[in-house]
Amino acid sequence: MPRAALLSIHARVAGAGPTAWADPSLVQLWGPRYSVFVVAGRDLAPFSLGTMLDDAKGRRRAEDLAARLHDLLGDGEVRMTYAEAGRALGVPPNSLRYAAATGTVLIRWEGARAPTIWTVPPPRMSEARARLDLARRYLHIYGPTTGPSFRRWAGIGTRGAAATFQDLAPTLTPVRTPIGDAWILTEDEPSFRADPGRVAPARLLPSGDAYYLLHGSERDLLVTDPARRDQLWTSRVWPGALLVDGEVVGTWRRANEALSVEPWRRLSRAAREAVEVEAASLPLPGVDRVVVAWSD
Repeated sequence: MPRAALLSIHARVAGAGPTAWADPSLVQLWGPRYSVFVVAGRDLAPFSLGTMLDDAKGRRRAEDLAARLHDLLGDGEVRMTYAEAGRALGVPPNSLRYAAATGTVLIRWEGARAPTIWTVPPPRMSEARARLDLARRYLHIYGPTTGPSFRRWAGIGTRGAAATFQDLAPTLTPVRTPIGDAWILTEDEPSFRADPGRVAPARLLPSGDAYYLLHGSERDLLVTDPARRDQLWTSRVWPGALLVDGEVVGTWRRANEALSVEPWRRLSRAAREAVEVEAASLPLPGVDRVVVAWSD
């Protein structure tokens, strides 16, 4: 959601302000698994067309809803909440998410109220190319990884994911990991072999951040202690991940200006100060001062 996108941007881009997530270079859409994504506008095609379902029924549903939405809203001429659009079309508002796979539906959601939706011309890219581009982005961020993991993340069919990885095979390098064989982009191999660079003394990654949006055994590579994994990837809403010197060392949650931190080990005074400095720098709209409470 937008608040999480804002904090993810802040963790990676110096000087990101409270409205960074709404920069004109970015768009919001229902992307992989029909979750809300904030992506670069130039990446609209991979994150929409790249998720189109392979079965004929799912495709017809997406294309029919997109066509009906276009008839209602035009090419960006009219915007309305998705609840209003659903009522106008006589369909459950949540079903409009399926139309996003056509690349013609954008949204603006600030997290509290119902999202506003509008339609745009379709991307000038084939679905096959979009799927390949989406898989490349996935491999770049989440690699080493596998076709089944891509399928689960993207919310696509088994056959489609396997075909995509087969088409990408000439650009992939096999690797061995503690959890089994996997793949990386060949062009990314130098970064895997390079010595670690400087890391930030502390970062507060929001719930669902791409850094730890992992499933199954992939989580073992990031957090080796099973008990700690259960604290980070809970059965309900995930907490944020606390990074100190590039390592996940705890979790955090926020309610308005109160930010509670639960470290998994004793942190030095310097590390605590770094966390508090990072907390104070969060570009939170309407929050003048963040108060950190330690729960160790």
